[in-house]
Amino acid sequence: MIPFVRAAMAVLAACSLQAGAQVAQPAGTGAPLRLVVPFTPGTGIDIVARTVGPRLGQRLGRPVVVENRAGASGNIGTEAVVRAPADGNTLLVSVNTLVMNRSLYPQLPFDPVKDLVPVSLTSWGQLLLVTHPDTGIRTAAELVAAAKAKPGRLNYASPGVGTPHHMSMELFKQTAGVFLTHIPYRGTAQAVTDLLGGQVDAMFLPIHVALPHIRTGKLVPLGIGSDKRHALLPEVPTLAEARAGNVNVAMWFGIFAPPGTPPDQVQRLNRELQDILAAPEVRTAFQSQGMDPEGSTPEAFRRLVERDAERWAQLVKRQNIRAE
Repeated sequence: MIPFVRAAMAVLAACSLQAGAQVAQPAGTGAPLRLVVPFTPGTGIDIVARTVGPRLGQRLGRPVVVENRAGASGNIGTEAVVRAPADGNTLLVSVNTLVMNRSLYPQLPFDPVKDLVPVSLTSWGQLLLVTHPDTGIRTAAELVAAAKAKPGRLNYASPGVGTPHHMSMELFKQTAGVFLTHIPYRGTAQAVTDLLGGQVDAMFLPIHVALPHIRTGKLVPLGIGSDKRHALLPEVPTLAEARAGNVNVAMWFGIFAPPGTPPDQVQRLNRELQDILAAPEVRTAFQSQGMDPEGSTPEAFRRLVERDAERWAQLVKRQNIRAE
């Protein structure tokens, strides 16, 4: 992604709407509510928006449009919400990439932490460390040993610089004291294709992406980047259990409003979202994709965002990670 960031920001900033919009049938009247997803359709953020969106529209009595505005590691869609009027008609559905970008792109014309109003946490997603069977590596401890024996010989893929997949591996490298060569791609699909083909050795992947390939034996799970095992893969240890370091890289997903949004609107949205997230069908929909629904108050979500921003800022500095 490094060679393409400037071009992406210049070209995609001119795009007002990508394919993949979804409209929920309104239960009443009112202006459409836009849920801006700063990444392409099919991502975890998109799944959150398209699960929550129709239900939110029904409860508010207005149509909801899910709008994918991808590009520049999510910065284009995020800035669109930062610049949107605080009239209750636009929300951002995002992931912890938001706070990673704060340190990776210090020249952004906005602050992705200070210039958004947290509404609610919606869910957590887990990342698995996987490898190709031909590497002969079967545990995370073996990966650490191989990387220490020949620094840089092993490589890893990511959908691009600054993605959770990339930052998670950098945290793994820093924690385990190893070096693997980073190969950034322009999105998850090509990265996974080359991983399955054996062109790259390892990668962090969301559970719902990795699971089909694990079940067919095309990928080997080495550990989960969480503080506990996951119900979809109970036999896969955490990275700490696998003796590869205490690496918790769980991804949070949540909803934000433009700056200046009135507190009463934020509280109303938060109340509706808590009820939606408690619904059994929403829990089932999320869990089938390897995500766990979890709500919060706006203030608790703000504290989470601020803590995570500082955590990743320290990693960016220690590992000297550059987006450009």
